[in-house]
Amino acid sequence: MKLKFLEIKDDYAKILFEDTKPYFVNAIRRTLISDIPKLAIETVTIYDNTSALFDEIIAHRLGLIPLPTHLDLLNFRNECSCGGKGCPSCTVHYTLSKEGECVVYSGDLRPEDPMWAVVDKNIPIVKLLKNQRLILEAEAELGTGKEHAKWQVVCGIGYKYYPVIEIDENKCNLCGACVEACPRDILQIKRNKLQVKNVEECILCKSCSEACRREAINVKGDETRIIMQYETDGSMTAKEALKQALKILSRKYEELEKAL
Repeated sequence: MKLKFLEIKDDYAKILFEDTKPYFVNAIRRTLISDIPKLAIETVTIYDNTSALFDEIIAHRLGLIPLPTHLDLLNFRNECSCGGKGCPSCTVHYTLSKEGECVVYSGDLRPEDPMWAVVDKNIPIVKLLKNQRLILEAEAELGTGKEHAKWQVVCGIGYKYYPVIEIDENKCNLCGACVEACPRDILQIKRNKLQVKNVEECILCKSCSEACRREAINVKGDETRIIMQYETDGSMTAKEALKQALKILSRKYEELEKAL
């Protein structure tokens, strides 16, 4: 299998897998969604809450706030040498103390160490009116997406076969019907010839082939070449998420091989 980044950002990746099979890329997709460890708030102790929201709603909102995840510094709490008591190797502590009139944002969460500061500081938690208060402590720990969505690193993930657009120049009369029908505007008539501008933007909808009355254009997908794209919530970079997913999948295959 060959891997090529078509586009890469801190929180987004578009990858081309070559010489592969759909079931293997789907295994990578499922691992990205459900098996990568991530830090998220699990326990909230509320000392004072006179806001309009119940304690449970605030705790739920806190759990969904993306936190930076450094897997080389953390262990799963139930696997830690402290026996799950909550030491610095498995638990990160946050505090929040705010009094209205104001909006409480995710950036108001104060970590015990600046390296654990929240990724996005502008996520609203609750609006406090005059004389209303919110005072709490929170504990974050590692978990995986198969346990709860708050531990899911990757979102908006999907893949498609690499598009293959075949044009029969003998049948094509350059009527332009396929150009108008294409929702991604990837076809053009240039120099008396129908051309494809960016084949990777094709979504395999086949609107162009359906619009062509002369059946001069054929669209299909190459199952050995697959394009995957996904985003992360910022808890780790898109590239790091892929690395972790491949490590986890490799370890699972090794365990399966030993069992067989």
